[in-house]
Amino acid sequence: MEKRMTTVQRVAQIFGIVFILVAIVGFITPGGMSMDAANPGMIMGMFPVNLLHNVVHLLFGLWGIAASRSWAGAKQYATVAGAIYLVLAILGFVAPDGFGLVPLGGNDRWLHVVLAVALLYFGLTAKGDAVATSAA
Repeated sequence: MEKRMTTVQRVAQIFGIVFILVAIVGFITPGGMSMDAANPGMIMGMFPVNLLHNVVHLLFGLWGIAASRSWAGAKQYATVAGAIYLVLAILGFVAPDGFGLVPLGGNDRWLHVVLAVALLYFGLTAKGDAVATSAA
């Protein structure tokens, strides 16, 4: 019998893959390997990134893929990552240069709000592990 992924598991997997792809793009973006939060690289000319920012994206991506292996892990990932992104969105308004560590201002503020809302929605509304199984 094969167990299908729940919605929250699929969400964790998709977010994980996208975060890894964003990290890779960030690493190859001019300025993306710099630690300068005041003069960061720009993904698509819209989203500021630096080395630490890209490492964080990579870690969130690996965490999402690992968490997608179980319902509980995926629910926890979506909820905790959503809460973290909500804090990052707020920090983007308070300290847009991330206290000199990571760029959080500009369009990242709104992107972090969207990520927070989406992740928190799926994390907080995830239904139990009652998923239909099918014979292979």
